Amino acid sequence: VFSFLKVIAESLAVVSKCVLTVILVVLYPQWGLYIFSLAQLLYVTVLVMCYVIYFVMFLGSPEATKKSFPVARMKALLPNIVEDETFVNWKEARLTWSFFKQSFLKQILTEGERYVMTFLNVLNFGDQGVYDIVNNLGSLVARFIFLPIEESFYIFFAKVLERGKNVKDQKQDDVSMAANVLELLLKLVLLIGLTITVFGYAYSQLALDIYGGSILSSGTGPDLLRCYSLYVLFLAINGVTECFTFALMCKEELDRYNFVMLALSFTFLCISYFLTHWHGSVGFIFANCFNMGIRIAHSIHYIYDYFKESTYRPLAGLLPSPVLVLVYIISGVITGFSEAMFCCDKGWIARLIHISVGALCFAATMVTIFCTETKLIHFVRSQ
Repeated sequence: VFSFLKVIAESLAVVSKCVLTVILVVLYPQWGLYIFSLAQLLYVTVLVMCYVIYFVMFLGSPEATKKSFPVARMKALLPNIVEDETFVNWKEARLTWSFFKQSFLKQILTEGERYVMTFLNVLNFGDQGVYDIVNNLGSLVARFIFLPIEESFYIFFAKVLERGKNVKDQKQDDVSMAANVLELLLKLVLLIGLTITVFGYAYSQLALDIYGGSILSSGTGPDLLRCYSLYVLFLAINGVTECFTFALMCKEELDRYNFVMLALSFTFLCISYFLTHWHGSVGFIFANCFNMGIRIAHSIHYIYDYFKESTYRPLAGLLPSPVLVLVYIISGVITGFSEAMFCCDKGWIARLIHISVGALCFAATMVTIFCTETKLIHFVRSQ
């Protein structure tokens, strides 16, 4: 129920923010950054009001009683001092502090390149603008596909398996179900990421040309988007592996991981700085790929250790069939030649031929997936 509430509340908040932004940009463009500040305030207000209105109606209702919801009044959600209990639950406080440190470090790892751009002035404003456009376009897939998968299945794994217990102490039916779902999820995001990487390489320039004209498609934009297509593959795998890992880590394991992330944050910022001096804005994406690669390696090591005492091997989901790999390679070669021959300054007829070649290769890839990954197709249809 609350997952559905979260989706509805965030959807309404985002739509409200976007509508207000558009209206103010059209009517009062001279307000500049105030427009985005007001839109953000509206976003937060709508989000909070959705939660408040829902819980005012939910608490004390027959539905809440039926589900044995532990809170009966809105007042109970506010901070208060309870007799015969300590002012602070230190066990929960330490766990909260661990999550706070982890969130802070993840913020550096996620947005670290922006801090490098802002404070070290490694790119001029023009290059920063192109990077932001490409970054926003490339991250659409992560926001609309990978993030909902990660959030939904984090809840699933946290409910099915108990945090801090090894695989032998869990219910074996639950372990079997979690391992099967994890394997199929890994296969799903891997294939999505591979598809974006293979076809993104040959169609980045065309996409930017259609989106922003020659200003974007003639400079560093296409190379940035090609590299970002590879980065999407890392994002895909990292999202699922980390959602499983974080759902099962105990407090001590979270604390150890925080130390790993602290070292990784420092390394990431240094690599971002040096790679940017070496290869411009593309260096930021290479640094992000390195960062994600280390995080994936850590999560894979955790998953391997977790399941090594059982008969389940969910990491097999990261191994696509050889036939499918061959089809991806052939599609990448064909679309690469097509881009060299028909894109993007030879007229719309040549562009349409290039798009048609890509559509045929994509269709062949989908047919191969349907033929070789029947278990995955059944999982996607059922879920």
